[in-house]
Amino acid sequence: LYKKKKPPAPNLFSFLSPLSLDVWIYMTTAYLGVSILMFLLARLTPYEWENPHPCVDEPEELENELTLHNCFWHNWGSLMQQGSDIAPKAISTRMVAGMWWFFTLIMISSYTANLAAFLTAAKMDNPVNSAEDLAKQTKIKYGTGCCGSTAAFFRSSTIPTYQKLNAFMESAK
Repeated sequence: LYKKKKPPAPNLFSFLSPLSLDVWIYMTTAYLGVSILMFLLARLTPYEWENPHPCVDEPEELENELTLHNCFWHNWGSLMQQGSDIAPKAISTRMVAGMWWFFTLIMISSYTANLAAFLTAAKMDNPVNSAEDLAKQTKIKYGTGCCGSTAAFFRSSTIPTYQKLNAFMESAK
């Protein structure tokens, strides 16, 4: 016995369903942590600092392209697989960026696979698994053809469950 379920009403946040809440929290934490780590490493390493005016040999101050905002933007672009014009120069910040890219590759692949599964496989909720379950409920309507062998089986049955099913079908006529 099978009855098609009505599709659920669309949910504004259904795009979050493929991953659990814990995974979303961990991913957000990782994004914030890696962005702050990249910013701190860019501040500490001398290879990220550059001369803003190349014509001046001894500048009074140096610039660092990896500001906190730019680190967040770089990692967000990596997460969305878009990239950015901001690129780390030092080995330490490149290593962090490489690990972040690998992490985002795994997470996006998992999300895509789970999203495909969510969109193609409807979750089946079977309240009826046996004739006893069908006889106990009144929500799902059922019946047989009027003159078929199945109707004759239910009419002549001596099994209490089938007699109850037949009584329900007779009352629904």
